[in-house]
Amino acid sequence: MYPPPEIIAARPFASLPERFKGRRDSSWGRINFAAHALTSFLEGPSFDRSGNLYVVDIPFGRIFRIRPDAAWDLVAEYDGWPNGLKVHPDGYLVVADYRRGILRVDPATGAAETVLDSYRCEGFKGCNDLYFGPDGALYFTDQGQTGLQDPTGRVYRWSETRGLDCLIGTVPSPNGLVLNRAGTHLLVAATRANAVWRLPLMQDGGVSKVGLFVQLSGGAAGPDGLALDIEGGLCVCHVGIGVWRFDARGRPTHLVEAPADSLWTNIAFGGADGRELFITDSGRGTVLSALMPYPGQPMASHATRRHV
Repeated sequence: MYPPPEIIAARPFASLPERFKGRRDSSWGRINFAAHALTSFLEGPSFDRSGNLYVVDIPFGRIFRIRPDAAWDLVAEYDGWPNGLKVHPDGYLVVADYRRGILRVDPATGAAETVLDSYRCEGFKGCNDLYFGPDGALYFTDQGQTGLQDPTGRVYRWSETRGLDCLIGTVPSPNGLVLNRAGTHLLVAATRANAVWRLPLMQDGGVSKVGLFVQLSGGAAGPDGLALDIEGGLCVCHVGIGVWRFDARGRPTHLVEAPADSLWTNIAFGGADGRELFITDSGRGTVLSALMPYPGQPMASHATRRHV
């Protein structure tokens, strides 16, 4: 249907140091990886303004900071399953935690406090990823164990003025998410549907005429992390395939190919000129980078100072 995408190679950037490894049992690992003991499962990459890359380690409740020279620091270790992370413009970390909801974490002390843990007295299914809008509103996905057998995953928006709203509750495994450049549509990875959904944001605060932006096929699971570039192109981390880049109309233009035995899950733009795309290989405990054709689009909220 479309010309073959241009192939881009990835190169190693950083690996979890041995001092942080050690196979351990975890209840998260028993459910999601058939009782295999894990050394880590890295996710949620996000850069701060100093060029430090933060990643989470889901099964062991850890948050790491990777400095520009690829040195690792343990920022926090707590009782939880951190899944997604964004660095707030005020410097603290906002974490989508599968067990505990939305957390605020102090990168200096590692202290974690819960900001949101329920909606209308009902606990979340299992928060996955998050994104800040231009007005400071926080969008996040509530994935849990949803899928084609249970298409009840949710996407929420929280703001100081409106409070917490459920935008949609019928997504089979909502995962990564990002706003388009105009801020008029929210793009959400529906992992078990192997698709990226487009949610038009209406003036009354709701969504309407939700549809497909991209329908994928193959892979080991489906789309996971998403990132936008300055041309409106969408980078999609497709587990088992690699990272696709689609233009603003949904046409494939580039592919960062993943090795057959990899488990690439999430992505974030960074580097000196913003063109490097950093990729978490969760199974191996490594981070790779690939040079993309355009720099990443910063979250609009980073131009303002909002509070969560």
